[in-house]
Amino acid sequence: MARQKRTSKVLEKAVRRAASINSIDPNLDLGNGFTLPAFSNLIQKMRTRENAYNTALSSLDKLYREMLATEDELADMIEHMLMAVAIRYGKSSVEYGMAGGVPKNQRRKGLRGESPTSSSEQPSFIASVDSNTNGKKAKATS
Repeated sequence: MARQKRTSKVLEKAVRRAASINSIDPNLDLGNGFTLPAFSNLIQKMRTRENAYNTALSSLDKLYREMLATEDELADMIEHMLMAVAIRYGKSSVEYGMAGGVPKNQRRKGLRGESPTSSSEQPSFIASVDSNTNGKKAKATS
């Protein structure tokens, strides 16, 4: 998703204000550096900076898309490299383990329906819940 480009409400307001002041006097000088040409120069500077910023965002989006494509290519090559080691040396070989694979003879095989942790390794809060109450405490009956 492309990054949101920036628009400046202040810049839009300044352009409208400059047009209004221009109708009074194109060379208006209000003193202390407040002149219409100085105001117009600052408006142009802001336009240039905003355009540069938005262009940089577009370039960054392009770089990001290129990086993601290269990352996908790298992920595929990682998988292919491991598979090539498996083809050359076998999935039970030391070399396959050195390349990052888990050799066939070292894989843990779990029974169907059994979770990786055994029932004795369950956290204490799970063991304390009564299965008939769906996790609710039983009401005391008198």
